[in-house]
Amino acid sequence: MAEETQVLFTLFDTAIGRCAIAWSERGIVGVQLPARDDGAMRARLLRRHAGAREAAPPEEVARAIDGIVAVVAGEPRDLADVVLDLSGVPEFNRRVYAVARTIKPGATFTYGAIAAQLGEPDARSVCEAMGQNPCPIIVPCHRVVAAGGKTGGFSAPGGAATKRRLLAIEGGSADAPMLFDRHGGLDFALRPGSRRAGRG
Repeated sequence: MAEETQVLFTLFDTAIGRCAIAWSERGIVGVQLPARDDGAMRARLLRRHAGAREAAPPEEVARAIDGIVAVVAGEPRDLADVVLDLSGVPEFNRRVYAVARTIKPGATFTYGAIAAQLGEPDARSVCEAMGQNPCPIIVPCHRVVAAGGKTGGFSAPGGAATKRRLLAIEGGSADAPMLFDRHGGLDFALRPGSRRAGRG
């Protein structure tokens, strides 16, 4: 039984610094964005995944790492096929992350847009779910922004500054034109530079 729940991890280099990824036999369980040094990275990961041990990544995890490296380097890589193990994540959060994973590089959703798609009366529960996202980049919470051109929060080290940096790398921005700032019903956002669709 212990082998089934064993979590392994590795550290890897990206354009924004050293990151970490953790996995079980069922899929990726966590991604960590850069901390001040490797020791802090390992300590933060072990607080979330007690008993995890460092190991060489298997092929499917190595592919996920390659995808993360590409995304933060500005390549429009789609990570939707990366298998996640969200068995310990609340069901509502999993629904939020499923919507977030449909957002393409260079595009953004608002918290309110995701809430509307999920039938939620306001965006606060979506904000909370994003703040608990265990797999940033794979679940691209940096592409989920506040209404009115505001960046919104970001729980990773560096906070909103890291979020703005990731958006800049991808060519997106918090004030890029988006559909449904207040109302949902569509499954995409306009890319920066696109004209806002007419209301009708």
